[in-house]
Amino acid sequence: MRIIGKSAGYARQFSGNSLKAELQRLVDYDKITKYKIMAKIYWAGQSCFEISVSNSKDHEANIVIDPFDEEKTGLKLPNMTADIVLITHDHNDHNNIKDVKGAPFVIQGPGEYEVKEVFIQGISSFHDDVNGKEKGQNTIYVFEVEEMRFCHLGDLGQKQLTDEQLEKIDKVDILMIPVGGGYTIDSTIAQKIISQIEPKIVIPMHYSLPKLKVKLDEVSKFLKTMGKPNITPQEKFTVKMSGLPNEEAMEIVVLQP
Repeated sequence: MRIIGKSAGYARQFSGNSLKAELQRLVDYDKITKYKIMAKIYWAGQSCFEISVSNSKDHEANIVIDPFDEEKTGLKLPNMTADIVLITHDHNDHNNIKDVKGAPFVIQGPGEYEVKEVFIQGISSFHDDVNGKEKGQNTIYVFEVEEMRFCHLGDLGQKQLTDEQLEKIDKVDILMIPVGGGYTIDSTIAQKIISQIEPKIVIPMHYSLPKLKVKLDEVSKFLKTMGKPNITPQEKFTVKMSGLPNEEAMEIVVLQP
């Protein structure tokens, strides 16, 4: 039997042991590529992140999520350049697209997208716990690069995720979750949502900061709720696929703008 195999833009003909060897080579290549994936994560405050993902060879993408208006928040938006901008909801502390540099592809709602080899799914959710009647809609974003999966919950207000939402979210390596209460879920509900998703790494967001004009809970309240009160904040977080913790050993990473 002879089988024609296609991979990475070429076609070859195999038979017998040569087919087995080629299949093993492709599996090994896939493993090597996957474990070279790296993400650099910066948090600007509120729900705003800049995430740079690369495989250290030939692929890089810059993703900005929920850029805010400085006048509305009281916070300074750093210089950000993006290939992709994700907007979770249309409030001016989350949708300042004009101040993001570059010529990004902008996503502002539910759906499935592929941009620069980043696979993105927007999932419908609510900004409150009464089906959006008070604060409207919110989009949860799950995006994947070479099997590293991120989830940004936006300004989630639901006390729990539905079965349908959880099915779409699926496995998560890095979860960005609001914890400050007021306009979103608080630390107690965040703990329950984390238990539903079971991510490997949790990054809290949308909590009190100096100069922030809205009153939110301190991140310390969330850390105490999670039983990890002594985590030292860091300016940026770099993670490789090979360095992700096991699901049983979930880590919390606190970032500072």
